[in-house]
Amino acid sequence: MRAGPGLALCLLALPALAEEVRVPPGPGALQTAIAGSQPGDVLILSAGTYPGPFVIDHRLTLQGVPGAVLDGQSKGTVVTLTGPDVTLKGIEITRSGDRNENIDAGVKIVKGADRAVIEDNRLTDNMHGIDVHGGADCVVRHNVIEGRQDPHMNLRGNGVYVWNAPGLIVEDNDIRFGRDGIFANASSHDIFRNNLFRDLRFAVHYMYTKDSEISGNISIGNHLGFAIMYSDRVKVTGNMSLGDRDHGLMINSSNSSDFSGNLVRGADKCTFLYAANKNLFAGNRFEGCQIGIHFTAGSEGNAVTGNAFIGNRTQVKYVGTRHIEWSFQGRGNFWSDHPAFDLNGDGIADSPFRPNDLMDSILWSQPDARLLMGSPAVQLIRWSQSSFPATLPGGVIDSHPLMTAPVIPVPAEIAAMEALVADRWLKAPADADTDAATSH
Repeated sequence: MRAGPGLALCLLALPALAEEVRVPPGPGALQTAIAGSQPGDVLILSAGTYPGPFVIDHRLTLQGVPGAVLDGQSKGTVVTLTGPDVTLKGIEITRSGDRNENIDAGVKIVKGADRAVIEDNRLTDNMHGIDVHGGADCVVRHNVIEGRQDPHMNLRGNGVYVWNAPGLIVEDNDIRFGRDGIFANASSHDIFRNNLFRDLRFAVHYMYTKDSEISGNISIGNHLGFAIMYSDRVKVTGNMSLGDRDHGLMINSSNSSDFSGNLVRGADKCTFLYAANKNLFAGNRFEGCQIGIHFTAGSEGNAVTGNAFIGNRTQVKYVGTRHIEWSFQGRGNFWSDHPAFDLNGDGIADSPFRPNDLMDSILWSQPDARLLMGSPAVQLIRWSQSSFPATLPGGVIDSHPLMTAPVIPVPAEIAAMEALVADRWLKAPADADTDAATSH
């Protein structure tokens, strides 16, 4: 029976069925297969090397078998996605160009290349690993990204470079070497979770990125863990900074954010606040740092409750004349150097705690005064302040200190990685990148 004209027109309007096509390695083979593919096709890449670069402008999946390598031949970006709904999976992507000003990358996702999925790949020897540059609702998942190891860290590229990529999810990646693990600029509504960062300048570097989440990530032995700068309404929860050099958390001009359940151990400053207002710090554990929290430049309206300050050489560094309460709704923080009693057994210490005194303020503003630390005059001042609290200067007071500290367990395999870098910064050469944490 012949189809009527209406049915024939409907059949012509249907898209061609997607195909699975096997592509052999060799010069030009993959470029030809991409050009001849239909939207929705799956290209299976055999083991071997595919010289690039490549551009994908329509819905397509590239699936590699073990040993499939896309080689950019050190020119530009290896794979550029310009069309939506592209998936790259199970491929080694290597040897991009080295032009940082062009953001040469292993994979570049430009505006309009929405819903890209970059999954289970290995990216090596690229200037930037993955550059999400305008694409929306993309996923970067379960990749191994190893950046370059140029002597000057600030001249390297980032593991994942993010610019104006709303709805991006970056999760379960292992990112090592290069400059920053994830550098996000001018983006929003992104989620970065459960990634491992090692041997970097910053693990996560936020600039003008708002309404986003950083959760469950682990930073080990980097120059700085998590830098939140000029970014508002961010959730930074359940992360670990272990053996990072400068700061575990650095919050600069960022407001109305949630910093909860994070562990920072062994940095110079566990946390540094600069002009950061109306943030919540709850249930964090700051341990074994030179300074637990250093805050300055008018940081106001922050709620600090349920945290643990354990074994930091200086628990809090604050220079100012205002009195700042660090407890919330009758619940303060745990201080390892507070000789406290709890006679009624409610878990709250019977006496308030002040982490700093007048001599601390003098020493921070006049470092040469350290020469007088053991003098009878200094001891008399400190005795007077402990006996007559009214003589204490402005500063932090915790009116309801806790008797027990929150526990944040570290998995054994992560603790082993931390142990390998425990004395890294003591061994760093004198000409190391000392400005790595101050340049952007």
